Amino acid sequence: MAAHFDRRLRKAAVTTTVAAVAVAALSASQAPDVTADANGRQTTADNVPTADTPPEQSATGNSPYYTDLPPLKSPSPAPTIGTPASRGPSEAGIPATVLDAYKKAESALRRSKPGCNLPWQLLAAIGKVESGQARGGRVTADGTTTSPIIGPQLDGNGFALIKDTDNGVYDGNSSYDNAVGPMQFIPSTWAWAGRDGNTDGKEDPNNIYDAALAAGHYLCRFDWDLSTQADLNRAILSYNNSQDYLHTVLSWLEHYRKGTHEIPDGTGTLPVDRSDDDTDVRGPRPQPGGTGATPGPQAPGTPAPSPRPEKPENPGKPEKPTPPDESKPPATEPPAPGTSDPSGPQTPPETETPTDTVHHLENAGATGLTAIAGDTFAKKISVRAETKAGKAVGKVRIRFTVLGDTDAAFTGGDKYAAVTTDASGVAVAPALVAGERTGAFTVRATVIGRTVAGLDYKATVTERVADALARTDGTALTCTPGGEFAGRVEVKATHKGAAAEKVAVTATLVKSALDPTENDKGPFFKSADGTAVRTLTGLKTDAKGLLKLPKLYADNTTGTFVLRLTTAGGAALNVQLKVAEAEPEPTPSPSGDASPDASPSPSAEPSTEPDA
Repeated sequence: MAAHFDRRLRKAAVTTTVAAVAVAALSASQAPDVTADANGRQTTADNVPTADTPPEQSATGNSPYYTDLPPLKSPSPAPTIGTPASRGPSEAGIPATVLDAYKKAESALRRSKPGCNLPWQLLAAIGKVESGQARGGRVTADGTTTSPIIGPQLDGNGFALIKDTDNGVYDGNSSYDNAVGPMQFIPSTWAWAGRDGNTDGKEDPNNIYDAALAAGHYLCRFDWDLSTQADLNRAILSYNNSQDYLHTVLSWLEHYRKGTHEIPDGTGTLPVDRSDDDTDVRGPRPQPGGTGATPGPQAPGTPAPSPRPEKPENPGKPEKPTPPDESKPPATEPPAPGTSDPSGPQTPPETETPTDTVHHLENAGATGLTAIAGDTFAKKISVRAETKAGKAVGKVRIRFTVLGDTDAAFTGGDKYAAVTTDASGVAVAPALVAGERTGAFTVRATVIGRTVAGLDYKATVTERVADALARTDGTALTCTPGGEFAGRVEVKATHKGAAAEKVAVTATLVKSALDPTENDKGPFFKSADGTAVRTLTGLKTDAKGLLKLPKLYADNTTGTFVLRLTTAGGAALNVQLKVAEAEPEPTPSPSGDASPDASPSPSAEPSTEPDA
């Protein structure tokens, strides 16, 4: 990347030929818009970032990248000077700390987003083309680059136009944004995608652990399954929207999947060719505003490059005419890195972006945000960006942030989301999923790259509910005074006929079915220290809606008692408990047969009548 990478001699012409053949071969087998179904039939993938997707919606702002290809492993001898096959072990190896960061990020994503199937080799491939594996592993023990890695400023002059969004905090540039760090995040994307990968309490784009984990979450931010080619292509193109970028990353991904090795930090070699060079594997390309190439790298630690001076226009190319009825040509998107501009030189970019015109944010209709724990909120949060006059502003990046003591998050588990407003000025946040923690929290919407008041949305998570409780068996529950009930109470909770999992249940031994007051005598549960407890809280049903209560005991009071079970949502169940003396043992008759109904004949009473 510009500003900090060592330059090397350009490869010989044979390099161009070998590299082009390698790209073409890979392209044929892994075309980004073609996939194969279960029967091997090719199908076209949809929902891929398009040519007019705004650069600020990518991770890197479509910044330049390295185009060098992996070493070729061929049984046939290859040219020995400047070719991919001639590169040494350090070219194919990955510095130890950098490799560790990629593998730790993969492990974290397996736990938080297992359906994404993110391979660490994909992070390694992206890290290779973005920064040459953090400039060959030049990082400190905690993974921080020894000097910042900063790409060229995105001033619209040969690159995308992205005005400053971080006041120069990350890139040192308060006029325009630059891609930053070993994974080359632009500040506006890092603001919501940044992660703390080395648990030091900071989210630093210059730290390979933080940057790798952020890249993993970025690639998994949608319901993409990266084990499928179509979703893998989508994810890579969303990182940097260029077909050449896609093919280059896929080349390194395939190479690392076949095997790689660890090398010491700081010993990795740096790539040579970059996508904004005058000549690379795709041949010469014209430069917007002139024939010169973009600035070469500068020494580590120097400030971000300033806007480049105007270069003489190419006399061999006619200037694009300006329509006579307009004072200036319409604003156009700058060409993506690695492509040519057939229209020739461009006029300077517009000085005012849509973001500059935003005056305030308005609620676009999201109210009454309530969901049961574990459920997805029925309504999505939507916000409208407006000018001071109330006019809608499209193509503005809105950041949504979940705040407060809550485990609620957007789909995929993220607390942050960035969405671009549509033509009506509206940005709709991803679906919000309630966690298990109940209570109120806030989702705040802010404009990325502009200081205007944020808009807060209040949301509430309520308890899981059940509308019915029933015993799983009808066995009578009886006990003798001072004894232990033979069976345990088991119930099933349902909500609208379906099993109600994780529903909180309260069990209370009450005085009667009509009096819910806790009884002070009769059956009881035991606490950990063996004392009598007649109310239990914190009980929850399992995934099947089932709950088995602890054992019940009886004191010396006989009679019929009631155990009352209740849940949020109104479900209630009364369970009858009976404590009675044991039936007496039957007395055997003289013949040896038991005569339970026989009783001794009363003896004759002495007569009280006088004798005659």
